[in-house]
Amino acid sequence: MDGDSTLVDNAPGAENIDDDFEPWNPDADSTLPRDRYIDRELSWLAFNQRVLELAEDPALPLLERANFLAIFASNLDEFFMVRVAGLKRRIMTGLAVPTNTGKAPADVLADVSAKAHELQLRHARAFTAVGAGLRSKGITLVSWGELSDEERAPLRELYSTQIFPVLMPLAVDPAHPFPYISGLSLNLAVRVRNTKTKKEQFARLKVPPMLPRLVRIDGSGSVDAIRYILLEDLIANQLDDLFPGMEVVEHHVFRVTRNEDVEIDEDETENLIQALEKELLRRRFGPPIRLEVTEDIDEVTLDLLVRELDITEQEIYRLPGPLDLRGLFELGKIDRPELKYPPHVPVTAAQLQPSEPNAKPDIFAALRRQDVLVHHPYESFATSVQAFLEQAAADPNVLAIKQTLYRTSGDSPIVEALIDAAEAGKQVLALVEIKARFDEQNNIEWARKLEKSGVHVVYGLVGLKTHCKLALVIRQEGGQLKHYSHIGTGNYNPKTSRIYEDLGLFTSDDQVGKDLTRLFNELSGYAIEKKFKRLLVAPRYLRKGLLKAIAQETRNAQQGKPSGIRIKVNSMVDEAIIDALYRASRAGVPIDVWVRGICGLKPGQEGYSENIRVRSVLGRYLEHSRIFSFVNDGDPLMYIGSADMMHRNLDRRVEALVRLTKPEHIDELNAMFDLAMSDTTSSWSLESDGSWVRHATDDSGAPLVDLQNRLMYQISHRPRTTVRL
Repeated sequence: MDGDSTLVDNAPGAENIDDDFEPWNPDADSTLPRDRYIDRELSWLAFNQRVLELAEDPALPLLERANFLAIFASNLDEFFMVRVAGLKRRIMTGLAVPTNTGKAPADVLADVSAKAHELQLRHARAFTAVGAGLRSKGITLVSWGELSDEERAPLRELYSTQIFPVLMPLAVDPAHPFPYISGLSLNLAVRVRNTKTKKEQFARLKVPPMLPRLVRIDGSGSVDAIRYILLEDLIANQLDDLFPGMEVVEHHVFRVTRNEDVEIDEDETENLIQALEKELLRRRFGPPIRLEVTEDIDEVTLDLLVRELDITEQEIYRLPGPLDLRGLFELGKIDRPELKYPPHVPVTAAQLQPSEPNAKPDIFAALRRQDVLVHHPYESFATSVQAFLEQAAADPNVLAIKQTLYRTSGDSPIVEALIDAAEAGKQVLALVEIKARFDEQNNIEWARKLEKSGVHVVYGLVGLKTHCKLALVIRQEGGQLKHYSHIGTGNYNPKTSRIYEDLGLFTSDDQVGKDLTRLFNELSGYAIEKKFKRLLVAPRYLRKGLLKAIAQETRNAQQGKPSGIRIKVNSMVDEAIIDALYRASRAGVPIDVWVRGICGLKPGQEGYSENIRVRSVLGRYLEHSRIFSFVNDGDPLMYIGSADMMHRNLDRRVEALVRLTKPEHIDELNAMFDLAMSDTTSSWSLESDGSWVRHATDDSGAPLVDLQNRLMYQISHRPRTTVRL
């Protein structure tokens, strides 16, 4: 993938970026110590610990704390399926080399295992605390043993009519080998004894995943007194019905996590969709990498599971309480607003509001007046991005629509708009990234639906995921073609747009339109493009462009000129970028890094990172936008886009950043940075020893400012100051 992403205009570094710009070399700067990075796997676990700390926070609404418990569990599952599985695979294949921290992968795996064990036990304790809090509010998770005979009767009836028929006990004996245990499924390990022969046998019973995990005990419909029993608890207490004539000796819940990462050799594959479908089927049979069991499991049952699954002691997680707390997501459906965050309704961006109260908004007219920067979920996705594409689909003057799709929702109005446009005779190009991890099957289905409607569907470049968030509309106006563009930091997904914090730039700037036209041509054809003016594009030039901008700040600081760097990303692990920031810090450049998840950078280290501050903000919304800002001797250089500072984003993905040119947009994001980095704002700070410390209250115990609440208020109370037609 080519793309010369020059730094625009006449700013320092605006010249073309040379192909021979020096790549990162860990030994290139001998003044930087070898131990200058934090291990990425442990840093990720530290991120999930921050999620857990929200679940532990008594100041948060109880149902939100339960939701954070579920998020922690879901996050950890994915971490094991991908990151831990990758570590194990490299060790087993003999391809393991020391990490950038100098540790052998086997040592990293041991550290990860120790921390994961600690966090899962802490997670279980937090569940107990949240459960007690919910119980005090009338929401109770009870066990079978706590129920009276009268309360058990309707549950037995429910079991008999709706659960028993779908259960499939699988015996293990010489005629029945140990069954395959699917990844992340809940299972009962049951040992039974023949009452006549006294011989013990083992059976595995899968808890049906299509049934609700939380079974409502009473049908009163009251939201003030709600009781649930776990599905596996209900089933476990009816085992006599499943094994008539047998004595149930022991039963325990267990769960297996498997390697579920997908690997495809695209160079050897003619039909990428067919290859991916085969690999998705193969994914189900990946090797086990974690066995979760209840802490009361007996040794006979555990030994059998360990032997049959080929699990090591390190991979066994003995846990109190229920397994798989992802089931707590169900509690979010309870109608108890006092136990949740106050509701927030996104507003329509002021510049996109119609001129009259009952008038229909005209996105194209708004963009002809000015660039528009939208901030989700504070500003509505439906009345901005979705409305933009729906208006384009219905507008007879629109000739073509081109868009990237990375993750889409199951009932996406974005996809429907593209279908409507194609059926109306417009040229429509959809670049669908079918290799988006864990969304592969969903994207395959949408790709086929788009193709059937006449949309030109392409799957990007061999060996690269297309992660950039781009939409381009070509409209005929006055005998000329006009470009309308959207470049965002988040997916074109209406559902996640309500909980992911993201930015998006709408512009009718002709230069951006030409850049996107060239980029789409490269993604769909064989063009090799080197003339982007307002974009930085990966994999070839994005890292180089940022390195040149960082180097310019370093020179400015050395020359006594105004300097400063601010970066907001999900992850910061790329060594070349980190080392450049170290050199800039050493030169005196003040650097703020706002990171949600992984951070391999060590701040506050004497001699090379004293001028770097790192903060993390977690809350009701998932911080997801990426911002790159440089003081640039008073001529600010600021980009937004889809790229994190990771090898995969910079080397193995098509990413795009767009430069913001409007002073009001730059001021808005700088003000947001000021708020995030302020000592009066609730956040986590990364300390020089690599630990994350939460700052949520002031010295008097009063809560600090919640950044997301403050932005929610500020944006919803913006005056309507735009000029109307």
